Amino acid sequence: MDAATIGLGILQAATVLLILALLYRPLGDWIALTYTTDRDWRVERGVYRVLGVDPASEQTWQSYARGVLPFSLIGVLFVYALQRFQGILPVSLGLPAVPEGLAFNTAVSFVTNTNWQSYSPELTLGYTVQLAGLAVQNFVSAAVGIAVAVALVRGFARRGSATIGNFWVDLVRGITRLLLPLAVVSAVALMAGGVVQNFAGFTDITTITGGTQSIPGGPVASQEAIKLLGTNGGGFFNANSAHPFENPTPWTNVLEILLLLAIPVAMPRAFGRMVGDDRQGYAILAVMATIAVVSIAAATWLEALGLGSAPQLAGGAMEGKEQRYGIFGSTLFAGATTLTSTGAVNSMHDSYTALGGMIPMVNMMLGEIAPGGVGSGLYGMLVLAVIGVFVGGLLIGRTPEYLGKKVGPTQIKLASFYILVTPVLVLAGTALSFGIPAIRADVEATSIWNPGVHGLGEVLYAFTSASNNNGSAFAGLTANTPWLNTALGVAMLLGRFIPIVLVLALAGSLAAQTTRPATTGTLPTHGLQFVGLLAVVSVVITALTYFPVLTLGPLAEGLV
Repeated sequence: MDAATIGLGILQAATVLLILALLYRPLGDWIALTYTTDRDWRVERGVYRVLGVDPASEQTWQSYARGVLPFSLIGVLFVYALQRFQGILPVSLGLPAVPEGLAFNTAVSFVTNTNWQSYSPELTLGYTVQLAGLAVQNFVSAAVGIAVAVALVRGFARRGSATIGNFWVDLVRGITRLLLPLAVVSAVALMAGGVVQNFAGFTDITTITGGTQSIPGGPVASQEAIKLLGTNGGGFFNANSAHPFENPTPWTNVLEILLLLAIPVAMPRAFGRMVGDDRQGYAILAVMATIAVVSIAAATWLEALGLGSAPQLAGGAMEGKEQRYGIFGSTLFAGATTLTSTGAVNSMHDSYTALGGMIPMVNMMLGEIAPGGVGSGLYGMLVLAVIGVFVGGLLIGRTPEYLGKKVGPTQIKLASFYILVTPVLVLAGTALSFGIPAIRADVEATSIWNPGVHGLGEVLYAFTSASNNNGSAFAGLTANTPWLNTALGVAMLLGRFIPIVLVLALAGSLAAQTTRPATTGTLPTHGLQFVGLLAVVSVVITALTYFPVLTLGPLAEGLV
């Protein structure tokens, strides 16, 4: 790889880092103000009247959860119904109803902020389903994630409180004050960069060879903006952000990376502001940044190295990557999308080198905490922080505390259950896919196009993506089968809502406590010592959980 290419790649990464640094304080402060102010906007008061909600009322963690779960269930039913009745909906483009299994998987996918797609969108869904179903869920599922994170932050910030906020207020404010305004501005910027926005349907053209090709259009820029800002990831087209109508140029590629990172990176700032100590936000951000830089650098190095006879003969590992982005633009996007819960892709992770393709998988296995999805990244990191101070307390022989709150048996049990949920779903789903003879025969005959250890990696990646609510895929896997539609759908549901309930329970237990004063024996949680401890805890938990199965898949493939 020549020096000019390396220099351009470093410039792209530096541009992203610089703009994120500039956005950190103003965007984080706005997020904190959004969820702490007592003033309601007029449009919000109108929504509260329609919902029958008193914005001044507060909820216990149980009531908060009873808001999240039924609201999400209704979303699943609504998106499912839209797909099943697509044939009679306006602007359906003549497309038929989506089959039951695929409709279930898709509805669950978008409501859980996963946006896993077992279908080709432009050939399966009309504009009504895309806009009224998928785009709406891109907003509300992201707002739910932010609301849960804010509820946990309130648990740390409040003293002797039985409540953690109001779900309906948090949901509405997340949309009206944060996601919707940013999405409008971002959509305009994307249109200026060449992303299409129309209702043209399919246009038949004559190619330069005299053939005929059907070119799809659609309201792409508006959906692209919120799919990235909300760390959703579902593409309007099957090629996702590799499609020139979704991501036309290198500078729109950088813009899209910025959009999917902006809110997750700003969330630690909001956390610091809400707990009254900006240093706590910087500490969390430092852990996230350390993991992200190491991950993206490792993936870029492995892809640039081009291990394997085919990449070396071709002069580089460019299979599955767009020429207009190159290796640096592809691995930067791949790292950002799997370190968050976005799942959008501008290259085919299945075509990466064995070890390079393992890095996005490991990013998701970490729990997508660096910086993670909107809301989910922050609350995932805070759960790990609870475990980190517990480990630190064991080392110094003192009752662990975090932000003045005691980490006792209740808190550590909730945190432990949280970190066990996704590994159980990932490993159980993968094991069942190969352990039950009838299912294994179907998976090997229908779903896996690359048999052997790479095929195992494809299935492992699918369950890792679904259980962590990411949505990206090793695209060599055919997932539109009865088993995978059902199993991945269940993994998405459990991987989203069990952790949310555990986080809300943790928030309630913390909010009920009074703050303990810091003493000479208290572990500081804003310095380098804690940053290092939390980073090690985050990595070690993942290594102990997933290393055995990685040795059977990508490690075995890459080291032979």
